[in-house]
Amino acid sequence: MNESIEAFLASETYAVAGASANPKKFGNQVFRALLKSERVTHPLNPTATQVEGHQAYPSIIELPTVPDAISVITPPSVTQQIVSDAIAAGVKHIWMQPGAEDAQASQLAREAGINVIDDGSCILVVLTAEE
Repeated sequence: MNESIEAFLASETYAVAGASANPKKFGNQVFRALLKSERVTHPLNPTATQVEGHQAYPSIIELPTVPDAISVITPPSVTQQIVSDAIAAGVKHIWMQPGAEDAQASQLAREAGINVIDDGSCILVVLTAEE
């Protein structure tokens, strides 16, 4: 496992941007996997009020505390706003899941000193390997 992923997984708190109430969606699966691994995780979804029984928040800015790490499962155009909010909030780690990557957002996050994972690695594969 590479250092960026190790640092992400060593975080204290997480958020999942694109967490879905639909259990078949990737955003729901990532949220459940983080919960199953006993990580403090908050769902981010601008339209859902709850995901898997947890209060959902419309954005990072609305969270009660700033997460150390955020997993992004959104279209690239949405990823840009998520990363902008993450930079403003002080998030330390961003993992753009396959399909969520945005080169400009990655560059801005790196320039802000954030650990960025955007190489096509999938958090579900990594968390499954941890089990």
